[in-house]
Amino acid sequence: MADNSILVSAAGKSLLADTSIFDSKVPEISKENELTGSTSDADEEMPQIETRVILVQEAGRQEELIRALKEIKMPYLKMESVEEFEDSDSPEFENIFVVMDFQDAIFNDLYKADYRILGPPVVFHCAKKEEPLPYSCRPLYCASMLNLVLCFTGFRKKEELVKLVTLAHYMGGTIRKDFNSKVTHLVANCTQGEKFRAAVSLGTPIMKPEWIFKAWERRNERDFYAAADEFRNEFKVPPFQDCMLSFLGFSDEEKTNMEEMTEMQGGRYLPVGDERCTHLIVEENAIKELPFEPSKKLYVVKQEWFWGSIQMDARAGESMYLYEKADTPELKKSVSLLSLSTPNSNRKRRRLKETLAQLARETDISPFPPRKRPSAEHSLSIGSLLDISNTPESSNNYGDTPKSCSKPSKNSTPVPPKQSARWQVAKELYQTESNYVNILATIIQLFQVPLEEEGQRGGPILAPEEIKAIFGSIPDIFDVHTKIKEDLEDLIINWDESKSIGDIFLKYSKDLVKIYPPFVNFFEMSKETIVKCEKQKPRFHAFLKINQAKPECGRQSLAELLIRPVQRLPSVALLLNDLKKHTADDNPDKNTLERAIGSLKEVMTHINEDKRKTEAQKQIFDVVYEVDGCPANLLSSHRSLVQRVETISLGEHPCDRGEQVTLFLFNDCLEIARKRHKVIGTFKSPHGHTRPPAALKHIHLMPLSQIKKVLDIKETEDCHNAFALLVRPPTEQTNVLLSFQMTSEDLPKDTWLKMLCRHVANTICKADAENLIYAADPESFEVNTKDMDSTLSRASRAIKKTSKRVTRAFSFTKTPKRAFRRTLISTQSSVEGRSPCSSGDTYVGSRLTSTSSLAGIPSPSLVSLPAFFEKRSHTLSRSTTHLI
Repeated sequence: MADNSILVSAAGKSLLADTSIFDSKVPEISKENELTGSTSDADEEMPQIETRVILVQEAGRQEELIRALKEIKMPYLKMESVEEFEDSDSPEFENIFVVMDFQDAIFNDLYKADYRILGPPVVFHCAKKEEPLPYSCRPLYCASMLNLVLCFTGFRKKEELVKLVTLAHYMGGTIRKDFNSKVTHLVANCTQGEKFRAAVSLGTPIMKPEWIFKAWERRNERDFYAAADEFRNEFKVPPFQDCMLSFLGFSDEEKTNMEEMTEMQGGRYLPVGDERCTHLIVEENAIKELPFEPSKKLYVVKQEWFWGSIQMDARAGESMYLYEKADTPELKKSVSLLSLSTPNSNRKRRRLKETLAQLARETDISPFPPRKRPSAEHSLSIGSLLDISNTPESSNNYGDTPKSCSKPSKNSTPVPPKQSARWQVAKELYQTESNYVNILATIIQLFQVPLEEEGQRGGPILAPEEIKAIFGSIPDIFDVHTKIKEDLEDLIINWDESKSIGDIFLKYSKDLVKIYPPFVNFFEMSKETIVKCEKQKPRFHAFLKINQAKPECGRQSLAELLIRPVQRLPSVALLLNDLKKHTADDNPDKNTLERAIGSLKEVMTHINEDKRKTEAQKQIFDVVYEVDGCPANLLSSHRSLVQRVETISLGEHPCDRGEQVTLFLFNDCLEIARKRHKVIGTFKSPHGHTRPPAALKHIHLMPLSQIKKVLDIKETEDCHNAFALLVRPPTEQTNVLLSFQMTSEDLPKDTWLKMLCRHVANTICKADAENLIYAADPESFEVNTKDMDSTLSRASRAIKKTSKRVTRAFSFTKTPKRAFRRTLISTQSSVEGRSPCSSGDTYVGSRLTSTSSLAGIPSPSLVSLPAFFEKRSHTLSRSTTHLI
């Protein structure tokens, strides 16, 4: 076997010897020399030997290499041949040769002569870290594998192993023949053997041989390190390499999923019964007996082996997961081997016996209801869950949980001589609270803690922000309800009819207000994160498969368990209502229960209000991400999105006629954005999540107080579904008309205009919102929608945009818009004899005027431009005088 062989290179040196032991002799020899020197005669002085670098051939012509040697203050010589060096060799110097290529003839000559040889990357590495050149007993080209300890297994060809070991030495790696805890990487050519199993158990990365070859190809990159995660993960041995898998007893959907996972993890799948198959994965709950007699070479394993291998990112040992028939005595001794972190099987047997004994003693129904279809779970909405009348919770849904999921109670619940109805409801309240705490403990201990644990095999399964998004405030909820459970337990143990149950919930009402809204409001995001990570990360999918199959979960998924906090408060309110019904009127707890129920309703109302605010804030963030250049002051705690309307611009404002414009109506402002002509690349967050590019371009953020009138344009043959806004910007003295055609089919124009006027009236503190709407003829305001979608109109707009781009591209001055406007105003004033501040310049003085509209007007001189604007200004003034 290759594992036990010792290979010898052409120079006669052992390649697979434990090189770390050989290297460690160097400092020991130096210490011995120091000791010898200290005991020698003082008159006998050892000659001083100076280290110098000899740059061989091409290395002597590298100016950057010479500068690096000067930085570390290392003397150097240039040499073209070995003969030239022999003529200048001196015992006063210890020579280090720097060679550009470790494959040419001069390198072989120096290597046979047992000289110290380095590559240029080592010199650059030492210069960067301001360190002296390393002492190496073998050639060292670069530091890509410095401090890495490698071990090899599964290689049968001596030549291949020799080449890999040599390259690893050239890159600074250390080789060990036997595998132990100091080995940092196992280079494997197969997925069997003692070394492979030991590496899996210790969590040592198992690499393909290509890892060394690809690292050698990048030997000249100065900042490259072969153990970097991004590079190393490309060459890790997948869990199912060299495996041929078959699946028996699974549904078509599960089988398809497992076959896809097999190919993703480096394996292949075959039909059941194929002789080439290496592993048969069996669904032990569905298959009681195999349909054929398996061969001795075939591993028949449970599905736990499949998912466990994916979670560990390495092929798990088959002996722990072998499938046994249902009637065999071995099955009676088998234990659940889903947990991969505890190798002690005796402890698992004891835990399983305790769990089974606890389950056998149970008289109530399991705390987990029968497993629902996934579609049923996803159909639940938070709105219905927070409605008390829609979420009954009774003792039929909860019972005692397995002992391993819960903390032991202080004492068993005593049974009074006469079990009153009030005591029965109080006991049910305590039992459901105890079961709820156990479910929270299961979520934390079985899912959250293992995901947050450091030193996971194969690296972290999820990023910290993903774990936070999934579990949220579950630990805080668990802490508060643990205290409630303990208080209820004390009350039940020392039961008395006069004791107050309502005080317990009043005591923790403030804590409930703090912990529940964050979780309930982001519950949908939590479910989405679970679904996304399960699709994108196979190890997380395998982690869920393993843990959700454990008895503690009651055959429920993580998403189904996480919905319990959403359901808990409404069910508690129902039980407190039932408890109040069975409480006498003269009992002091009657009023306390009423206040406790009121406090729970306040908590749920706060949750609903907080949820609406959260959703409103999320909608504003969506607008900010969708609109490029959106002002930052749009984000405000008091602002909420009311409606989004898709329109087409009918005038020259706020953009060119025919442009697609989106209006975002907020409770106090109106964001106007147009469709982007050119979409930029996607945005990537620091956590690696990509966001689609902004589809809209910001034009103007208008306070609703600037809207003076809302014009409902009458329907005519040439005008359909049009409206206009008469706007007075605060810095202008005249009005601006913004006209649009609605393209949203799901929103009637009347509804939209009434909604807009209502929020404008609220902003300016007016009660008569209807008076803001004015019916207008399209001819009075020169508004029409004719030929908006015609081919000729689209072509005209395209030509207009192209001409503007060409004009800007060939413009040498690129006159600013403001300067151009001032020039235009002064020209108009000089021609007509008016002041630049004349109120008749309606469109010229408007801040929203676009220079693009001016560029599109054919005129021989600037003198004709004012006449056009004067005509349009007088027309608008006559039409709007009676509106104001």
